Amino acid sequence: MQHNVLILDFGSQYTQLIARRVRELNIFCEIFPYNHFPDDLSSYKAVILSGSPFSTRADDAPHPDLSQIRGKMPLLAVCYGAQYLAHFNGGEVGASSTREYGRANLSFIKEDEAFFADVPMNSQVWMSHSDTIKKLPTGAVKLASTHDVENAAYKIEGETTYAIQFHPEVYHSTDGKKMLENFLVKIAQVPQNFTPNAFVDEIVAELKEKIGNDKVVLGLSGGVDSTVAAVLLNKAIGDNLYCIFVNNGLLRKKEFENVLHQYKDMGLNVKGVDAGDRFLGQLEGISDPETKRKTIGRVFIEVFDDEAHLLTDVKWLAQGTIYPDVIESVSVKGPSATIKSHHNVGGLPDFMKLKIVEPLRMLFKDEVRRVGKTLGIDPELLGRHPFPGPGLSIRILGDITKEKVRILQEVDAVFIDGLKSWGLYDKVWQAGAILLPVDSVGVMGDERTYEKVVALRAVESTDGMTADWVHLPYEFLMKVSNDIINKVKGVNRVVYDISSKPPATIEWE
Repeated sequence: MQHNVLILDFGSQYTQLIARRVRELNIFCEIFPYNHFPDDLSSYKAVILSGSPFSTRADDAPHPDLSQIRGKMPLLAVCYGAQYLAHFNGGEVGASSTREYGRANLSFIKEDEAFFADVPMNSQVWMSHSDTIKKLPTGAVKLASTHDVENAAYKIEGETTYAIQFHPEVYHSTDGKKMLENFLVKIAQVPQNFTPNAFVDEIVAELKEKIGNDKVVLGLSGGVDSTVAAVLLNKAIGDNLYCIFVNNGLLRKKEFENVLHQYKDMGLNVKGVDAGDRFLGQLEGISDPETKRKTIGRVFIEVFDDEAHLLTDVKWLAQGTIYPDVIESVSVKGPSATIKSHHNVGGLPDFMKLKIVEPLRMLFKDEVRRVGKTLGIDPELLGRHPFPGPGLSIRILGDITKEKVRILQEVDAVFIDGLKSWGLYDKVWQAGAILLPVDSVGVMGDERTYEKVVALRAVESTDGMTADWVHLPYEFLMKVSNDIINKVKGVNRVVYDISSKPPATIEWE
């Protein structure tokens, strides 16, 4: 894989957005923690320093050694990065009289400056900092100001080192992408050759070389990531790929049969394993969300291992790991706080002596879909909403029983089918229903009932890192609510979740 651009992460919430904007320019980039970046920088053509929640004046502020980067390769320092270069190189960073957060407009732009080529005066930028650069570092020239920020951008003379106090990566910086393009393409002259077609050609060649004639086993989930990984591997090694699709009893209604049917015409070697009773038996009486996840992970590995042992001479395990999983697993200050266990990042138990191959580990979700389109995968399959690895277990709050699974499968089917029939499915990033551990009083006919409450959840997002609830039409919500209560025995109340991520998460557990 061509490295091209290195992004050093200082813990900013926007670091992944920088990577996304760079890749939108068809330029490949990688994110590394500021305190653990590659020793060999020879393959990189430019470096970007991210923002940070830290103050450069704090005792515990990130303080990397940039001696192999500064003055030797093009460098763009964003927000904290700009303050860092100033603070430790003869400049001065101090507390701002007011916290500079939100929209601002460029009131001064230095003439004939390549970084701001085709960026108009008064261009809107997004500020997010409490410190400000009061004095530029040694050798620096001011490039731009806003009404409140004198030193909004600067460069170091004699170097290709640029620094900006604002965030070009966020949507609110209207010409931010143009600035990144100016820096990377015009100034750093990074090639724009990271396209789906180029990725497929390169990764298939890599897989052929890495795997050779070895056999590979892959756990299919029916989702976009594992499907694209399977088709890529199939393109590289053909019949030496063995796919196993395990029904854990917690899939959507009829999903096991439907997914197997979809794979039938794709030329993949797929075996379906119905192990629903085994999973549900092991989950009996367990209410804690993390314990549920770990139990499902353990049983999956046991089932998968049983099936893998039926094959001979398998050397590799393939996984549909994507880049956000990788980034979250290796963060700035060690592994990030465990919000939930990832189901496909991490080591295998010792008894599974297989090497790991992850063909998608450098791609974001939308990039996976574009690669899938290049591979000719059915658009309906590529358009499937993400579905959690532990399945409906984390959408059933509390312990799990067959009856609760039945109720939630029926509710989910009404909701998802409704989204499709109303033409709303493709406008939603992810949707599902949650079965709450609440009995609600209701009236059906002339009788009082005490039955379950379900919450419907639909969010819009690009990669799942942040998400907002979808403003579904009231008429649709009314119809779906009526259908659920009338058709699903055991439910008498429906609510709609209107919380965003953050502060909430997409799933409830």
